Amino acid sequence: MMAIFHDMIEKMIEVFMDDFSVFENSFSTCLTNLENMLKRCEDTKLALNWEKSHFMVKEGIVLGYKISKKGIEVDK
Repeated sequence: MMAIFHDMIEKMIEVFMDDFSVFENSFSTCLTNLENMLKRCEDTKLALNWEKSHFMVKEGIVLGYKISKKGIEVDK
């Protein structure tokens, strides 16, 4: 996974094992980043589990932490 997204890591994507998050401050730039990530998946034939995928959420649980605009909190 790291090799596939090596040039995107810490710029627009974070990777941990087989999980990753695409991010940006603005909606339009986030859409562009998401499009780039999906294109890379398609180009490398990386299959995604669509049942576990979440798109354009304002907050979510990632590795046991609640991530939102407010910051990072431990999920209770």
